[in-house]
Amino acid sequence: MVMREASWLSAAGVASGVAASFLLSRFVKSMLFGIAPYDPVTLWGAALLLGTIALGASWIPARRAARVQPIEALRRD
Repeated sequence: MVMREASWLSAAGVASGVAASFLLSRFVKSMLFGIAPYDPVTLWGAALLLGTIALGASWIPARRAARVQPIEALRRD
């Protein structure tokens, strides 16, 4: 459950970031040296890296939540 929610959030964040990069790339065009504003390798590489980091960061709490026995979690509440 934790990983599913984290994957949806990270996918939404990466998708909105890619969309924003397409919209704002003409403003930073003068600052880019050596790559095109719409370089697909750079965009997909950055999106893949951010998605991997987000899922990796959510894996630790998901693993910790999976170790807790349900009856122990109910007793503490």
